[in-house]
Amino acid sequence: MRRGIANQAFSTILTAADTSALMRKMDATPMPSEVLGRPPVSDQLYNGYSSIDKVPPDLYDVYDVKRGLRNKDGSGVLVGLTTISNVHGYRKVDGRAVPDEGDLFIRGYSINELVEGAHSEDRFGYEELSYLLISGKLPTQPQLDDFEERIDVRRSLPVGYLDIFPRATASNSIMNVLQRASLLLYAFDDHPDDTSPEHEVDVALSLLGRLPRIAAIAHSANQAREDNRRLIVPPVRDGYSMAETILDVLRGADGFSREEALLLDVMLMLHAEHGGGNNSTFACRVLSSSGTDAYSTYAAAMGSLKGPKHGGANERVGAMVEDIAQHVSHWDDDAELEDYLAKIAHRQAFDRSGLIYGIGHAVYTLSDPRAQIIKRYASKIAKDKGCYDRFALIESIERIAPDVVRDARGVDKPLCANIDLYSGFVYSMLGIPSDLHTPIFAIARMSGWVAHRMEELYSSGRIIRPAYNSYLVEHPSYEPIESRVAAIGAQQE
Repeated sequence: MRRGIANQAFSTILTAADTSALMRKMDATPMPSEVLGRPPVSDQLYNGYSSIDKVPPDLYDVYDVKRGLRNKDGSGVLVGLTTISNVHGYRKVDGRAVPDEGDLFIRGYSINELVEGAHSEDRFGYEELSYLLISGKLPTQPQLDDFEERIDVRRSLPVGYLDIFPRATASNSIMNVLQRASLLLYAFDDHPDDTSPEHEVDVALSLLGRLPRIAAIAHSANQAREDNRRLIVPPVRDGYSMAETILDVLRGADGFSREEALLLDVMLMLHAEHGGGNNSTFACRVLSSSGTDAYSTYAAAMGSLKGPKHGGANERVGAMVEDIAQHVSHWDDDAELEDYLAKIAHRQAFDRSGLIYGIGHAVYTLSDPRAQIIKRYASKIAKDKGCYDRFALIESIERIAPDVVRDARGVDKPLCANIDLYSGFVYSMLGIPSDLHTPIFAIARMSGWVAHRMEELYSSGRIIRPAYNSYLVEHPSYEPIESRVAAIGAQQE
């Protein structure tokens, strides 16, 4: 622990006014500014981007730009080599991407094989998969026991941590809490910038041990504050798996069944790793290539995963399905459901983004193996909990939405359901609140981020620095500020 932090006294809490450098004009809520408002003089500041930063779409073809680092045939631009995983969704035939059934290989093992292997022996599999990702090999029983114990001893938060990082947070995003929590742990590391393999593994084990409790405590603290009750945090349980730890803090005295914990374990395994090209893992590799510390890297990866086009999509799926359920009178009427899905795709319904969340993937074309696995488990839990009608509605969305999306976008690329379509439903069946859906995704993905960070640190050796081509042809002359003010004044007159 960093010396002095635990015993440091913070006797005076300064208000915003006390710390403000602009005492005469202070915004209590600075977004948007209550003091300055939006007079015409600020138009260029807020709207200037629209005239210069919006690149004409045809220029991407002129300059052969790989938007999203994707080739025209939908395949990814090759930017690196890896032994960690292979996300298979198409085959290359005569230089063209040909759709294929999806599969996910981790260190050479199919994800189906890894899930079934552990659960057929009635044991939790996430820790085994995590060990495989970090070490490169499946563990023996003594190796797995040692790995789990190393995580166990790091579940408690450092002394003094909660004195600085409040359990109750004003943030409405637990993902934001996880980012700040990770960055704060940097201050409790005696050698936070050490990038040696041993230290990197220890940081990973620390986060795997602590993040589940941090996320669950943050949610529980918010609920306690809303209900005006005292927060009660269960003690750390020795020997609990990642899935059991999450459910233990969330459920408390209500407890949970082994079947529920095993189902959550499946979700953790499916989210643990998905190739180096997905947005958050690529962000992890980009930061790692700069040589920065592990805490900053993982916080950045979490920031990426939070986005609704990435991990945040699982929350959006749940909201979308609820919206569909309210606006479609007959869930078994394909025509009515198709009409409403078309409204969503044409930005006329739901959040008007034009996205049908849970449909389509950058790599998978004919099927997402993770979605197929979790669909089997979702079907069973839906029957057990009397919610099969909602599951059937999601199945209908999976069946109908791909054609709707293709028609709306004018494309012929095959589209399939991705894991997000079913993950939110499974989480809800487990009683996990929606604000924790993406954080659990992040906690699970930590193992994959660790593997990719270490591969980037110790294999590539070069900072990632792609190119951007400037197409700006104008080179205006610099004008004295008096001339610029006069010009603006003339325009306003």
